[in-house]
Amino acid sequence: LGALRFDNLALRSLPVDASEDGGPRAVPGACFSRVRPSPLQNPRLVAMSLPALALLGLEAPAADREAAEAEAALYFSGNGLLAGSEPAAHCYCGHQFGSFAGQLGDGAAMYLGEVLGPRGERWEIQLKGAGLTPFSRQADGRKVLRSSIREFLCSEAMFHLGIPTTRAGTCVTSDSKVVRDIFYDGNPKSERCTVVLRIASTFIRFGSFEIFKPTDEYTGRKGPSVNRNDIRIQMLDYVISTFYPEIQEAYSDNTIQRNAAFFKEITKRTARLVAEWQCVGFCHGVLNTDNMSIVGLTIDYGPFGFMDRYDPEHICNGSDNTGRYAYNKQPEICKWNLGKLAEALVPELPLEISELILEEEYDAEFEKHYLQKMRKKLGLIQLELEEDSKLVSELLETMHLTGGDFTNTFYLLSSFSIDSDPSKLEDFLEKLTSQCASVEELKVAFKPQMDPRQLSMMLMLAQSNPQLFALIGTKANINKELERIEQFSKLQQLTAADLLSRNKRQWKEWLEKYRVRLQKEIESISDADTWNTDRVKVMNSNNPKYILRNYIAQNAIEAAENGDFSEVRNVLKLLENPFQEAEDFREVQEDAEEEGATATAAACAQETRSRLPYCSKPPLWASELCVT
Repeated sequence: LGALRFDNLALRSLPVDASEDGGPRAVPGACFSRVRPSPLQNPRLVAMSLPALALLGLEAPAADREAAEAEAALYFSGNGLLAGSEPAAHCYCGHQFGSFAGQLGDGAAMYLGEVLGPRGERWEIQLKGAGLTPFSRQADGRKVLRSSIREFLCSEAMFHLGIPTTRAGTCVTSDSKVVRDIFYDGNPKSERCTVVLRIASTFIRFGSFEIFKPTDEYTGRKGPSVNRNDIRIQMLDYVISTFYPEIQEAYSDNTIQRNAAFFKEITKRTARLVAEWQCVGFCHGVLNTDNMSIVGLTIDYGPFGFMDRYDPEHICNGSDNTGRYAYNKQPEICKWNLGKLAEALVPELPLEISELILEEEYDAEFEKHYLQKMRKKLGLIQLELEEDSKLVSELLETMHLTGGDFTNTFYLLSSFSIDSDPSKLEDFLEKLTSQCASVEELKVAFKPQMDPRQLSMMLMLAQSNPQLFALIGTKANINKELERIEQFSKLQQLTAADLLSRNKRQWKEWLEKYRVRLQKEIESISDADTWNTDRVKVMNSNNPKYILRNYIAQNAIEAAENGDFSEVRNVLKLLENPFQEAEDFREVQEDAEEEGATATAAACAQETRSRLPYCSKPPLWASELCVT
């Protein structure tokens, strides 16, 4: 670790707060504040991602693995400071759930510096959970084991799925404890302080440019650096010259054109990013402007979730009461966030220019990228037809009606046979319907969530006092509850045989349309066998077999909370090859044992093996998991 080469360009290019006061406070006129990580008791390594650490020029330890893990735990917990690192916390603001929140900033994360990688690229490294900063507000600057494991695993899972993301190099836990009320229900518990090493070209976000915002007319809050357009200019110069050098070069003599080209590029990158999310069923959960990367990466993994049963209105964040960040809302929310970035760039980019760019570029780029990706997922590799968009919509509608597992349904489609042999079709329908929700799963999904008396009161209030009703509920929520009650009532009469018959009928209808579309592919080529091999290859490299389902993360978290990190390491290895068949995970288990896993770890591995396969749709208990 001593060989890491630091070159901390951000701190040289942007204003750093002169105050040494480490406590929570307003930080005007600066982009960074210098901080010191707070030491942890007995830090130890939970897991490390070798592909992520390789970006920094770090390799797998050749000899003494224990010593290497101890060194990683020392420096990546914040207990030791690497030569050349300059810990700092970044100042930013943000619109949270649609409302301007004023100063936020790195309340638990610390910039350590920028490491020059082996190929000359520059990587900002950051410790998340390293202690108090001026931006910690009422919090303690710490993160706990469960949230840190989720962020660590998902950062790497997204990278290996081919989705732009920040990376995670290590996860280090400790004997230091903090108290957390997980579900905000008055049942706090003591949890281990844990730190994740995050890696990215930059962690600057849309909210970084909102520090100049004057008093917001709705919340009364303002940014800490109002009227400091000089800093806005500095930030634009730094961001564009460092991360968009081709734009800087092309428009070096015209600042407005340069800034417009930059805004156009981040608009297109964001549109492509959210299209990628939609195509793997990923829900971010907290798409506030402070969680949007200025270089188009997935950033800040909190209450995220990969969708299991396909539901376009799926909400992964238990705190998102209005469904603002539901799966189907993600594209429009990211566009809204770009609108807020556009406002934050005025006067350096006039709003009439940025708004036009947003309208002309975002939706078109999203639709184009989404359809391109969906064609690959369906193996439509030869032709691009207008009707493809309808075929995709009808597939998703069928998946919704049958409660199909999003990931497994797509994965199965590569084994669909184009010939019209009835027995082959029947076999395929059996496989496909096994990925649909059972009656029991549907009953859990549509179980009414309101007390009948509460619902009755809300309905009366909506009629008699709409203003008061608007403060405590929404019509959309009430309608959703009424729909739940109706569905739940129907499910009481539905038998498993009826459900299977209905699902098969619906899938048969869609598969016939799919067969016709595949037939058109064959008509345009000479060698059907080569086409089919290529089709399957493209599908299998675009439809993952393994994703970080909540129940998989939860099993790893529970083992780790009991002192056994082998499952976190197993899952990490699994997610490094999401498109490949991994038989029963023998390879992973053997590697874990070779790496000196203890007898306890081997016992846990055996227990893991007896659980559901990692590619299985979730068990019934997983529907009770709530991430906030």
